[in-house]
Amino acid sequence: MKIHAITTGTVRITQNWRVGHGAYPLRLMRTLTDRRLTEPLPIWCYAIEHPEGLIVIDTGIPANANDPILFPPHMPLVQRAAPFQINGESDEIGPQLRANGLSPADVRWVVLTHLHQDHEGGLRHFPKAEFLVSRTEWNAAQGLKGRLAGYLNFRWPKNFKPMLVDFDKPDNLFQGRYNVTRAGDVYLVPTPGHSPGHLSVVVEEENHALFFAGDASYSQDLLIADALDGVGSDARQQHDSHRRILDFARQTPTVYLPSHEWEAKQRLNQREVITLLDKVSFLP
Repeated sequence: MKIHAITTGTVRITQNWRVGHGAYPLRLMRTLTDRRLTEPLPIWCYAIEHPEGLIVIDTGIPANANDPILFPPHMPLVQRAAPFQINGESDEIGPQLRANGLSPADVRWVVLTHLHQDHEGGLRHFPKAEFLVSRTEWNAAQGLKGRLAGYLNFRWPKNFKPMLVDFDKPDNLFQGRYNVTRAGDVYLVPTPGHSPGHLSVVVEEENHALFFAGDASYSQDLLIADALDGVGSDARQQHDSHRRILDFARQTPTVYLPSHEWEAKQRLNQREVITLLDKVSFLP
């Protein structure tokens, strides 16, 4: 399988967004009021040329990602805490795929790790694809409640009706899985915490696995440190997901590929797996 790492611009986030401090909701308040921004971080989307069809993981941001959003009332704080940098429509996921010799119209599946704005911003580029979203995430993002939680559901295409994923197949580490391909070499696992229905994508390759982690953590080091981010409301779930991912990496050589770490592309190209010093299982 040939796999492309594509970034649709960059984002800077507050230091307290990248690594959260304190209990929620105080942790969120510290995130939104922090004035210290990171260096620009990538917004990785991935395209997988699979024998069963072209798969895209996440869709990045649109060219108008920084347009003011006045409702809910805290959204201006969110936008100040996470400003985007994108050089027009040519940086969106559709043109970026074409620049890599791929057609958005040929995409069979678009997997959304979650529905935050920097992952669902390119939905309109995929008129023929089947979208996959966890049922829990979809339910959390609906209506006024979803809008208050920061989901920009008002800008989704009116015909956006994804396949809702229930993790109904057993898995010995995660709380179920969902096979995308008939071959079973591309599957989804629940990794909640950053958002209620966050999922990750596992791609099996010969003697290792690629783990497309979305925002399960912002970097590999933060995963290993089991650090909370500043916006995930459920600390217990986030810690649990980290431990399951690390236990997966302990059992299976794993290339860890989050959405906002520059080093992820190098790890993908070199198939560089996580090296864990602690070989003790994280699960009971």
